[in-house]
Amino acid sequence: MFSHSLFSLPFALIGLLVAANGRPHPATAVWVVVGFMGGRNSANALNRIVDKAIDGRNPRTASRHLPAETISTGEAWVVTGFFLGLMILAAFMLNRTCVYLLPVGGLLIGSYSFMKRFSSTSHLVLGAACAAAPIGGWVAVTGRVDPAVLLLGTANALWVAGFDVIYATQDVEFDRREGLYSIPAVYGVARGLTVARFIHGIVPVLLIGFGVLIHGGALYYAGVIAAAALLAYQNGMVSAANLRRVTIASYSVNQVLSVVFFLFVVLDLYLRVRG
Repeated sequence: MFSHSLFSLPFALIGLLVAANGRPHPATAVWVVVGFMGGRNSANALNRIVDKAIDGRNPRTASRHLPAETISTGEAWVVTGFFLGLMILAAFMLNRTCVYLLPVGGLLIGSYSFMKRFSSTSHLVLGAACAAAPIGGWVAVTGRVDPAVLLLGTANALWVAGFDVIYATQDVEFDRREGLYSIPAVYGVARGLTVARFIHGIVPVLLIGFGVLIHGGALYYAGVIAAAALLAYQNGMVSAANLRRVTIASYSVNQVLSVVFFLFVVLDLYLRVRG
């Protein structure tokens, strides 16, 4: 689903553009997008393969491609391999640091799908996988991992982890029956939502820190305010007594958040560059 790329693709582009001071080499930009799509789609396809049996037993996910037999497991493996190959190719087309970091990317892609069988920290592992997007965009330009992009990556990770906790509230009973771990399943829905709010409360602080290190202007901080407002809005949409809008809170609002924040960052960057 291309719409799911809106969770981290804007952050990958932020890492790319800020590192390049708004003027990345066109080839670098193309390979960053190719690498991102390769990593994201291979991770998603692998997750569907690993979770095929579980998805088939969950009424909410039984209609997904593999349990519904819309495509075969073999075809899903072809998709996984193809997109993983794109990520590897992109790394080699960028720089040595990207190549050296490929095992880290592979570990993140491979580990998330299994984590919920062992630990409720699966939300954080998913966040870490998504944090590879802005860090990868930055490293593609600079060839190094700098403190600034670590703040951006951590913000991306905690943002995703928080809304994944919200999303998991709709599967609490199923996860408990299956012996799967999520924060809501282990600690209860009310505590899970409290954890999500706490995690999301850290995100604006990290974004402010990133802004300080990159010398962001007024528009950048306006973007942080907009992101914080959307985080508060999504957390206010759900409660332990009312989970009807979980999908809107955990998906729709966040697709808007990432694009809005990206636009503010880009406008701020180009105004500063021109100035």
